[in-house]
Amino acid sequence: MYRTLSALIFSLFMVAGVSGQKMGYINSQEIIAALPEVKQANSDIDVMKSMFQKKGEEMVKALQIKYQEYQKKQANGELAPIEAEKQAAVIKEEEGKIAEFEQSSQQKIYEKSEELLKPIQDKVNKAIKDVAAENGYLYIFDTSGGLLLYMDPSADATKLVKVKLGITQ
Repeated sequence: MYRTLSALIFSLFMVAGVSGQKMGYINSQEIIAALPEVKQANSDIDVMKSMFQKKGEEMVKALQIKYQEYQKKQANGELAPIEAEKQAAVIKEEEGKIAEFEQSSQQKIYEKSEELLKPIQDKVNKAIKDVAAENGYLYIFDTSGGLLLYMDPSADATKLVKVKLGITQ
């Protein structure tokens, strides 16, 4: 709450100091969602997630089978104490491998997201800067963060940025 209040006060001082200067706003989420590259990147990321999820489910299923076999043998008295300890250790090791796989998968998905989405974000940022320079904006705010309490519709530069990016929605 204090952060929002501080940002609001800072914004008021900024506006007071730059009165008469041209300011605009955009909705970056709307712009990014309209880009076909984002849809393709998200599709690629979803494929990767599905692949890792399937592999993880297979690992869990294999572990469950081992554990059930272990329990069955132990219940039937087929395992000597030393053998039971060895199999329990193997099961525990498999649990660790699954946890490691899940963590590694999440990291790889994050890295792939960064790899695919950063160039798109850079492209959008360049278009915003170009629109600002071409139209004399000193400041362009992003309304997708929800900090702006009032926006004059005539200052909306979202359409200009979409045109710059070749989006015709």
